[in-house]
Amino acid sequence: MRATRSADISTPRGWLNAQAQDVKGWLALAAGLGILAGLMTMLQMGALAWIIAQLIGTETSLEQLSSAFVLLLVVIAVRALAQWGQESAGVEASLRVRSKVRTHLLDHLAAVGPVGLSSRHTAGLGGQLVEQVEALDGYYARFLPQMRLVLVLPLVILALVLWLDWLAAIFLLLSAPLIPLFMALVGMGAERLNQQQFVAVTRLAGHFLDRVRGLTTLQLFNRADASIDEVFVAADDYRRRSMRTLKLAFLSSAVLEFFASVAIAVIAIYIGFGLLGYIRYGPAEELTLFSGLLILLLAPEFFQPLRTLAQHYHDRAAALGAADGLMKMLELPVSTPVSTSVFNLDPTQEFSAKNSSSGTCIRLWEACVSYPQRGRVLGPITLSIASGECVALVGPSGSGKSTLLQLLAGFVQIEQGRVEIIPNAQIAWMDQRPWLVQGSLAENLRLAAPEASNAQLVEAVTQAGLADLVANLPEGLSTYLGERGLGLSGGQGQRLALARVFLSEAPLVLLDEPTASLDADSEAQVVIALRRLVNQGRTVVIATHHPALMALANRTLRFEDGTLQQHGTLSNETR
Repeated sequence: MRATRSADISTPRGWLNAQAQDVKGWLALAAGLGILAGLMTMLQMGALAWIIAQLIGTETSLEQLSSAFVLLLVVIAVRALAQWGQESAGVEASLRVRSKVRTHLLDHLAAVGPVGLSSRHTAGLGGQLVEQVEALDGYYARFLPQMRLVLVLPLVILALVLWLDWLAAIFLLLSAPLIPLFMALVGMGAERLNQQQFVAVTRLAGHFLDRVRGLTTLQLFNRADASIDEVFVAADDYRRRSMRTLKLAFLSSAVLEFFASVAIAVIAIYIGFGLLGYIRYGPAEELTLFSGLLILLLAPEFFQPLRTLAQHYHDRAAALGAADGLMKMLELPVSTPVSTSVFNLDPTQEFSAKNSSSGTCIRLWEACVSYPQRGRVLGPITLSIASGECVALVGPSGSGKSTLLQLLAGFVQIEQGRVEIIPNAQIAWMDQRPWLVQGSLAENLRLAAPEASNAQLVEAVTQAGLADLVANLPEGLSTYLGERGLGLSGGQGQRLALARVFLSEAPLVLLDEPTASLDADSEAQVVIALRRLVNQGRTVVIATHHPALMALANRTLRFEDGTLQQHGTLSNETR
């Protein structure tokens, strides 16, 4: 039974149904209120047919039918309340499912980490989190409740019509299967088109964001007009895909409405000729004004649940297309450590490295890291780093320095071995491309400490060596930055990121090539700021090629081909 359920969840339909398990109560309430609304509709049609039959057939006065009119108003009010409740319950179920799915996706993306997401475009991920999750709305709010209604209400109406006139019931029974048949045929194509449409909009989002981010470069190289044409082509492709989906939806709706109208017309002709006495077959001679009018009023209501389901069938197709993309996102691999432990270390424990008596901050035993398509990229590594120590990781590109930093930061998991880090230790991370948002300098700084005061911001900027720059800006820390720090040079952006590190007060700082691609002056200023950071007694691990950064370290660790080749110690004179 478990295997069957797992297999079902592996399909988009099974995955969608699995998400509905937590909101079964809301879906049942929506379906129950929908059934109540349907029963009230039948009662309303019966009351109307009886009132008309009394007024025409027996010449009863309106005053004598006052109680019937009051009943009719009560039925209409109850029907309206039931419909409102059905819609509200369906919307609540949809809201809870979408909230749960979005939370699950965000948790999974956090578990995958920035390394695992490096091949995915941020605009595409954002589009999936917004567009594809929102595409689930109609499936849970309308389609699933309607699925239950379509199994109950047509059967109840069919039974009532069968009691009134079995020949009219046969007409309804023969025409009813045509609508589900066309729904299934249409759904096959609609699901495929929706999948293609979601892929197209994901690509369009990434394409557009890339062009916006590189707008300055495109203008410098006189490629702005060509880029506009490329965006137009991509947008036009998405437009044509959307129009194909809409064309299919309108065409299918027209076909379904045609068959429902033909069936209702056949019943109307039968009732009309039966009442006039032109048809004497079967129960036609027993038709009365009340029974004939009630059957005629119930015929559209018999098809209404099927027609509504046909309309929401496109919600199902959109949800299946979205579920396919969301499942692929949830299948992004999360490395599971074989023997990883992060537990309490004695802060007073002596560190075994030479010339250090501080407590141990990090320990690795035979730690290895592998990537799915690259094999082992790091390890086995056995290493200890003391609290307050500055360690430089050196070696050629691709030797495993960045992977070790990513392992310590928690971005990747080990394949085998063991890692120990002082628990609850905050970690500050900075690489050669600091993440700067569109906003003021103060807003960028407060990403590390949202509650920091202006005085703390000024102190952090001063420690990072940006005090003169901020003082010369007309708006100071309120100066606005563009996308990705537009308005700052590379060195200024690095020092702004360093100011965030100072502001965070994290005891463990991981730096990946912090001076790469900087000119000599900018590099010297960043090194001065890093020296202040090291002198604060924090544990600092730097991956670098630059001698100036190596000179800051207590030790240098040389890597080659993913393995630790050499432990080095720099003298105080060298530092």
